Amino acid sequence: MGTLPARRNIPPWVKVPEDLKDPEVFQVQTRLLKAMFGPDGSRIPYIEQVSKAMLELKALESSDLTEVVVYGSYLYKLRTKWMLQSMAEWHRQRQERGMLKLAEAMTALELGSWMK
Repeated sequence: MGTLPARRNIPPWVKVPEDLKDPEVFQVQTRLLKAMFGPDGSRIPYIEQVSKAMLELKALESSDLTEVVVYGSYLYKLRTKWMLQSMAEWHRQRQERGMLKLAEAMTALELGSWMK
């Protein structure tokens, strides 16, 4: 996703300071960010509005992981974290299946040209 967008404001559904105290944090493979959050994080405002939480993405140094920080009330944080982890796993499996299909197609092409 390139550089991560900086946080400019706090959504009105996040109560300051209580909802900012104890965020839920997890890590996602950086290659999945575009699929999950859209180009340049364009879907983040929608996800925040629907989940009633605030998201912050932090690129981890020397790693292919990005830290996702979820702020909000206790139940909204947990629900949003679960939803995003499920989305990440779905996209990871989808990309993995695509790579397997590509490998099968390449093998089939190699076999086809060998038989001729």
